[in-house]
Order: sequence, then structure tokens, then C-alpha cells
Amino acid sequence: MSNIPETGRSSRVTIRLVAIQVLVFSLLATLGGRLWYLQIRNGDEYSAEAAGNHVQQVVQPAVRGSILDARGVPLADNETRLVVSASRTELMKMKDDGEAVLARLAEVLDMTPEEVAEKVRLCDSKTPQPCWNGSPYQPIPVTDEATTQQALQIRERAEEFPGITAEPTAVRRYPAPDKARTSQVLGYLSPVTDEEIKKAENSRSPLLRSDQIGRSGLERAYDDALRGKAGVTRYEVDKLGRVMGEQRNDKSEAGSSVITSIDSRVQAVAEKELEKAMKEARKQMDRNTNRLYEADAGAVVVMEAKTGRVVAMASNPDYDPNAWVGGISGKDYARMTDKKSNYPLLNRAIQGQAAPGSIFKVVSTAAALQAGYDFDGRYNCGSSYSIGNQVFKNFESQNHGPISLGRALEVSCDTVFYALGHEQWRKDGGLTPHKDAKNWFYRTAHQFGLGAETGIDLPNEVTGRVPDRKWKKDFWKANKDNWCKIAKKWPEKKDYVTQLSRENCLEGMKLHAFDSVNYSIGQGDTLVTPIQMAAIYGAISNGGTLYNPTVGKAIVSPDGKRVERIEPKSHAKLPISKANLAKMDKALEGVATRGTAAWRFGGWPQDKIAMHAKTGTAEVYGKQTTSWFATYTKDYAIVMTISQGGTGSGASGPAVRNIYNALYGVGGKGGINKKKALLYKPQDELPKIGKDGTIESPEPPKKPVKVGRRSE
Repeated sequence: MSNIPETGRSSRVTIRLVAIQVLVFSLLATLGGRLWYLQIRNGDEYSAEAAGNHVQQVVQPAVRGSILDARGVPLADNETRLVVSASRTELMKMKDDGEAVLARLAEVLDMTPEEVAEKVRLCDSKTPQPCWNGSPYQPIPVTDEATTQQALQIRERAEEFPGITAEPTAVRRYPAPDKARTSQVLGYLSPVTDEEIKKAENSRSPLLRSDQIGRSGLERAYDDALRGKAGVTRYEVDKLGRVMGEQRNDKSEAGSSVITSIDSRVQAVAEKELEKAMKEARKQMDRNTNRLYEADAGAVVVMEAKTGRVVAMASNPDYDPNAWVGGISGKDYARMTDKKSNYPLLNRAIQGQAAPGSIFKVVSTAAALQAGYDFDGRYNCGSSYSIGNQVFKNFESQNHGPISLGRALEVSCDTVFYALGHEQWRKDGGLTPHKDAKNWFYRTAHQFGLGAETGIDLPNEVTGRVPDRKWKKDFWKANKDNWCKIAKKWPEKKDYVTQLSRENCLEGMKLHAFDSVNYSIGQGDTLVTPIQMAAIYGAISNGGTLYNPTVGKAIVSPDGKRVERIEPKSHAKLPISKANLAKMDKALEGVATRGTAAWRFGGWPQDKIAMHAKTGTAEVYGKQTTSWFATYTKDYAIVMTISQGGTGSGASGPAVRNIYNALYGVGGKGGINKKKALLYKPQDELPKIGKDGTIESPEPPKKPVKVGRRSE
């Protein structure tokens, strides 16, 4: 028998009961609190989420805005095509991941199973292009060129094609008016990715899975305006998926149109003349290498001198933007990204960098003037210039004796600029620069806008390079280890690369005399782009204002009620007085009338339209010379370059002359026919915009151009 008193037992039982009661009440209080939180505090939020589980969305893609030339001619617009798409989510539910369905689809569409499989596979780090880089939940277009008969077969035999749709859809097209493809300027579209959707979800312009966005060119630069807003209809459905009613309907809004400063007629001439010049260069023998010039790439820019607006911009090799519509094929993608095709996706007008050669001498002339030299002073134009044991020859070793800076520009005398660059290098302290070194030759280049973006409204512009003292140090730090590694082979291996690496390893951080001498004539490590040089020569023409080049001219809303003009903007003035600028202008006119470019402008109506020019032939280690031709009138600046194309006036000169002939209507004997002139004066006004938002075009709409193979 237990010795515990009855009162003790009773006390312990009471304590246990109290503890249980406290526990029960605590659980009930916690449960009640949670129910309050869910149903009252956050009730609306969870109700909305629950309702969302029974809402299905149907997206109506917005019609993308058109891209038009300055006259209203479509460069990019839309047309209705029969699009066959595949739902990857539906295909993945099948035992064979939809392979049988895709095989049947390939047969109907006259495609191979491999081609169809490439279209619907998802992009990742292991999957080569072409592939689908959009959302896996979005219908994937297999073709946008289905015939009516093919679409009917798919719809009539729906049980054989689960997850496959065939319906009319508005798709992008690039009509190439006047055969002007305008490839790199326009760019192309591709599907939006999940990452892009997430990034834009809280922005002013969120993305939907059905969206296509611009990847380059104007399509990317003005994507927000062009894309518009997709419509979304939300339906309430029950658990079986039956529609119970329409919850909300947000109508789609068409994208705005972008009017550009491009003139499709001038663009067509620029593309044609550039390609013609490159083909002609390939027929010419290079006396330095004893082989034909390769002329593997080129670019030309036609710009309004007084505004910076781009009238034409061509880059070669180019491509057909229509190849991207509906998903690019494996063959087309390989060709556009293959080294053998020399990367036609690059816009060499804003992304092609090369030493400028003698067209850079306008910068060196301005630098000399800032350093205190007299434009009309006398400077020795000998056949060569020596620094120690190094001899720097004049072009073709010509000797013109004492001449002015103006005459040095006309005959493109290298030795005058060699001496000026060397003298300033010594004044700055040479290898041990003074703290207050002026560095006029390098500072002036930066003031001319070199070594920086011009600000053009196209993506992925590159900056070029001004190889000043800071750049030399930074470049040396980045490459010292590799140079020193190669230099260890010295003296066993005494080739040029090893010798150069040895010198750079030891003193690559210093700005040497030969650096400044080569730099003074646009050689050495100097790099510029055609758009930079067009902006500079346009500024010389207009009196010294450097403009941000622009392609977009206006954005017009779909109803035509809102017209946002894109006005020219300047960012700097050339660092040269009006008096000296006038003298430089006169000297550059002399280049076209009696200097190095005169043989290309024979018969030009100089008294009516004063032509100015500067030729450039840049040497590149391991390659043939780069051809440069920079010109301007009171209205336009035109710059052309051809990689491995030979001399400036020799390779690029005829093409530039022909573009001017087309612009001004200049005939073979120098007469002017304004009726035949494509653009005798720059066009400032916009094309006529109708009350319904339509933009009148002087040309009827054309059928889309089929994917071509030119210059690819």
C-alpha cells in the first residue's frame, strides 16, 4: 500500500488537470489567432490568390509599330501569315516527348524532323543554336510560312497533332525598299526570356511570355515604343476548366511607329557602292604583299552635317533581317556567326575599329594650333624624318620642302606631323613627363570626341582608343605578364613578335617618341570608328559643333495624335578658332581640287557645291592597308572605310563620289539635275500623318523579300 496521503494524490491530479487545461486553451488561442490572421487580417490577399487558381489568361499580342524611313517608306512593318506553333508543355506530357507528333508535323510542313526539333528545343549552356530562348510555357513557332493547305491539314487532323496550332498571326517583315536591307541599323527580334520577364515585372513596361523584343539596332533602341502593350483577357473557370464568365479584359495597344532620318534610296545606293568598291578592290594587286587585296569588310556613313542625323549607314558583310522572323534556321545562324563569313551581325559603322591613317591629321592640325603653332607657318616636308636610328618616311618618300599646315593637309605630308608630334613629346618631358605636361596631341583627340561614344541612338557602340600616357600604363599592367612570358624566348627566338614582347615587357608602360610620331598621322595604337570620323568632319563643315548622331527622327503614336520629335543634340565644340577652322576648311577643299583626292573629283561642280576631302591609308601589322575616305559638303559628311582594301582614294574614292552624284543629281560632265537628285537638300519635315494615324508613303507597300545570301 502506498504511503502517499490521499490529499497529496488529489493535489497532483489537480495540477495535471490545470496544466492540460492551460495547454488546450493555448492551442485554441493559437488556432484562433491564426484563423484571424488568415481570414481577417490577410483575408483579401488569400481570397484573391484562391480566386486566381480558377482564372485563366488569354493573351492577345500587340501589333508592333513600324520603322519608317524619312519619307514614310516602311523599313520594318508587319504582315499576317499562317504560323504553326508547338506547345512544349503539351508535348512533354506524351510518352515520347512528342517525337511522333513532330515527325508527322515535319512531313506536313515539308521539313526534316531535325529542323523541327531544332525549332522547339530549349536553349541552355549545352544546347547549340538554333534553339528556343523564350519561355518554355509559350507556344513555340515552327514556321511562319505555312500554306493554307498545310494549316487546314493540321486543324482537320487535330487528334494527330495534339499541342500543335495553326492560325493567322501578325509577324515582322523587312521589305527592303529599293533593295536597301539596312540590316545592322534595323536589327532583329527574338522571344523574351524568363529572366527578362522577371527583371521587367515591376517596371513601367512589364513583359509577357508572348512578347518579342529587339535584340539589336533600332528594334532594340526603341523597343519600348515599338512593342506596344499586349491585351489580356481573364476568364473564371471551374475545377473542370469550364468557363464560368469573363473577369477582366485589358485590350491590347498597338506599338508606336518610329520615323527615322534614313532615306531608303540613299541607303540603297550606299550599300550598292560599298559592295561594288569592295569587289573592285579584290581585283587590285597589293604591291606590299604581292597578292590581291582581301577587302574583307567595310562601312559607310552618310550624315547631315548641320544636325548629325544619319541619312544612310551601311556595313558589309551584311545579312537579311527576314532570316530571324519566325525563328532562325541552323544554316542561317551558322553563317551569321561563322568566322568565314566575317561576322555580318556586326555594325562596322559603330563597332568597327581601325587606325584612321591620314584622315586623323585634322585632329593633329588642331592639336598643333592649340600648342601655339601658326597655321600659315613654314614646316619642312622632307622625304623622311629621323629619331636616333629610326627613320620614318613620308608617303611614297615625296619631298615638298617648306609648306604650311594647310598645304600639309592637301598633300598629306607625314613628315610635317612627325616633327610636330615629336617636338610636343619632348616638351611634355619625353619618357619622364612633366607634372604640368600639356599633352596637346592627345588632349585634342579627346576634345574631338575620340576615345568615347558619340552617343548615337543605336546599341553596342564602341569607343575606339586614344593611346595616351594613361592608356599606355593601363595596357601595360593588363598585358605585362604575357609579354614577359613570351620575352623569355629571347635571344633564341628573334622574330618580330618576340622582340616586340621583350620591349613591351621592359618599357611598355612608357610613351616613347616613336609612339607619338606614329600617333600624329593616325597610326600605332590609335583606333576610331566611321561614325566618330563622320561626326568630326560634319563638325568641320557646320562651323565646329559636334552632334550626337541620331537615326530616330520622331515617334508617332498609333492614332497619330502624339508626335514626339527627336531633336538633334550637340555635346561639344571643336577646340579650334573660327579663323583657323576656316583655313582648315579651305585646305580640305584643296584636297578635293588639287590634293590627294583631286583625281576622284574631276568634273565636280565645285563652284556650286564645294567639295572637301581627306584621304587615309592606314597600315595594320599582319594585314593589308585599311582604306579611309572622309568628305563633306555644306549639307553632308560621308566617310567610307574598307578593311584590307588599299589606299583611301583608290578603293573608297569612286564609291563616295557616286553617292554624292546620287544625292545631288550630278551627271557625268558635272552638270546638276535636281529632278534626278535623291536628296539635294536634307529633309527636315516629317512625312504626312493622317487623322487615323496612318503615315503616308510615296511608295506602295511591297511584298517581303525572301531570305537572301548576298555578302554572307
